[in-house]
Amino acid sequence: MQLSLCMIVKNEEDVLPRCLDSVKDAVDEIVIVDTGSTDKTRAIAADYTDKIYGEPWQDDFAGARNVSFQKAHGDYLMWLDADDVIAPEQLPRLFELKKKLACDPADMVVCGYAGAGLSFRRERIVRRCEKARWIGRVHECISPFGRVIGSDFTVTHLGSDKPRGARNLHIYQKWRAEEPLSPRDLFYYGRELYYNRLYTEAIAVLEEMLAGEGWYVNQIEACKVLASCYAAKGDKKQALNTLFRSFAFGLPRGGVCHTIGRAFQEDGKLGEAVWWYGQALACPDRSAEGDFDVPDERTLYPLLGLVYCNSLLGKLDTALEYHKRSAALAPTHPSVLHNQSYFESLGMLQRSAN
Repeated sequence: MQLSLCMIVKNEEDVLPRCLDSVKDAVDEIVIVDTGSTDKTRAIAADYTDKIYGEPWQDDFAGARNVSFQKAHGDYLMWLDADDVIAPEQLPRLFELKKKLACDPADMVVCGYAGAGLSFRRERIVRRCEKARWIGRVHECISPFGRVIGSDFTVTHLGSDKPRGARNLHIYQKWRAEEPLSPRDLFYYGRELYYNRLYTEAIAVLEEMLAGEGWYVNQIEACKVLASCYAAKGDKKQALNTLFRSFAFGLPRGGVCHTIGRAFQEDGKLGEAVWWYGQALACPDRSAEGDFDVPDERTLYPLLGLVYCNSLLGKLDTALEYHKRSAALAPTHPSVLHNQSYFESLGMLQRSAN
């Protein structure tokens, strides 16, 4: 089985070597489509492959990625961004995945994607065929087709210092002016508006998305972003109601429950906050369903909230137990260290150790 790595790049001289060094030994072909670099990106790519192609940038990520797929010759195609890496401990998993596909073919492999405290799952490797096509001018994806399998192989997104500004927002604005957007694209458009602090516009787009038919995971995420928009505009009541609204689309998420708990905490309703933080701790990782999972939102953050609220409620022994749990997770986190000093000042850590 031959595996082709397919990438699109532009001005990635700072991170491209890091990416290619991490994966070069695991792939059989590297295809690079450059969409207009003015730095040393193409020269760096030439150290790894002779399959480098220029493609004019058309404000269309899917279009560029499809060119990279068309240039590849492997049985299977894998994509990476230049600011991604394959961690050394993940390489054996990729080799095992290649062996598995050689004897038990599949059409699409969904793998882990992690970085900046976030984890989710994405289509990562597809069988080279006509159905392996990207769609969407930005936040592009490949629609599932044929036999889809999962893998514990995970790509790490390290990011880069390259400024991106309002690039994605401008693509969405141009795209929306030309044709209607799908519910998925409305979600991502609304999120880009939020990122650019255009809260009123974001609310309108996200409400439009929620009024239509869409994927339940995107609907839940839309509620989270929408609540953040209302909060940014000072409408705390509507923000809270929007978080509750997410329960109409699927089972509670840790991030939603934690945010509800934080809202009650800020409003001085500590008993309610404690209950919702407890719900956040009980929520499982739903990244396998497609969620953008932030593990801290269902582990560390609610634990810290429970320390704070129980301390104010006078339940110091309970607060201490939650502190111990948070310290086991993140012993050097600033809030954990602050709480450590607090309990030490009360002499409670010494007593609990005896």
